[in-house]
Amino acid sequence: MTDPILPGSTLGVLGGGQLGRMFASEAKRMGYRVAVLAPTPDGPTAQLADLVIDAPYEDLDAVERLARASDVVTFEFENVPTAAADTANRHAPVRPSSHALHTTQNRLRERALLDKLGLPSAKHAAVREAADLEAAMRTVGTPAVLKSASSGYDGKGQRKVEDETTGVALWEELGRQPCLYEAFVPFVAELSVVGARSMDGDMALYEPSRNDHVNHILDVSVAPGSFDSQVARRAKELAGAVFEGLDLVGVACVEMFLLADGGLLVNEIAPRPHNSGHLTIEACATSQFEAQVRTVTGLPMGAPDQVCGGAAMANLLGDLWSAAPPDWAAALRTPGVRLHLYGKSEARPGRKMGHLTATAQSAEEAERLVRTARAQLGRLAHP
Repeated sequence: MTDPILPGSTLGVLGGGQLGRMFASEAKRMGYRVAVLAPTPDGPTAQLADLVIDAPYEDLDAVERLARASDVVTFEFENVPTAAADTANRHAPVRPSSHALHTTQNRLRERALLDKLGLPSAKHAAVREAADLEAAMRTVGTPAVLKSASSGYDGKGQRKVEDETTGVALWEELGRQPCLYEAFVPFVAELSVVGARSMDGDMALYEPSRNDHVNHILDVSVAPGSFDSQVARRAKELAGAVFEGLDLVGVACVEMFLLADGGLLVNEIAPRPHNSGHLTIEACATSQFEAQVRTVTGLPMGAPDQVCGGAAMANLLGDLWSAAPPDWAAALRTPGVRLHLYGKSEARPGRKMGHLTATAQSAEEAERLVRTARAQLGRLAHP
């Protein structure tokens, strides 16, 4: 086993958003220094970092400087070029690996992994040229969803294909880029499993959360997600199989669809902490961000056990700021509610500016509290 990277060392982060900020907060609490490379020198992660390298991810000389200053490098979003991860890996270990990054930042490669592992996902086909699209519409059928192979998140780069007459026009809207053509899934719930895997292959899996989306953006997550024990067990099994297949070292999230018959389909993989896992900060013995610090440094992972009966997280989008500054005091009068703001300078519609969490004796009560608190801010994030 590789010797652990101990407190006092420097942890490098590729990416400067809120996930990096919460990782940096845990790292500094545990006695580490944090270095960050991002094209936003005053962004959420940079505000907590000891070293900030202001550069685009394509600047491999800057990436090399980050890696030379770090004892290990991780990333906080999956659209970092794999060339950056490979460059960093020549000077410091990168965890998760560039292989995991490369696989999960492209929907076609991601589906190929699921197929290879024999894991369930929606019926799908790859679209790289017009003939592929025509064949996909015949074999997969309609309705379906056409998703750009890369750079898609929060519903971006997706079009619903209602019938074969609209498919080509929708692909044109996406710039005729490589896409995943996927059967539309009439799911009854969306859920996710966040987990951590160590260099030795040990895993710690959090309880599945139920995720409600509005306009393709995560709105509220609740854990435990009120799924029956069989569904929860199967969701953890699928997530564990994905982590094994990626040879993951670090934290990742597997998003899934729950079908009416109790079956599960894997939808997306994120090789990093996840929005639905923010509630673990207050709800679990070891948060997803502490788990990320522990796994990338080779320390014991810590227990993922939930220490409260129920927890819920509500996103705070930039829409909340459009009429007037949110009334934080009103929201925080709700018992059991905590506020997390990300330090972003500009509030824009649809932009994740922060979140609220609530803990309670039950998941239902936690959800009620967090929705009540958000409503007190003066304007609902999602009217």
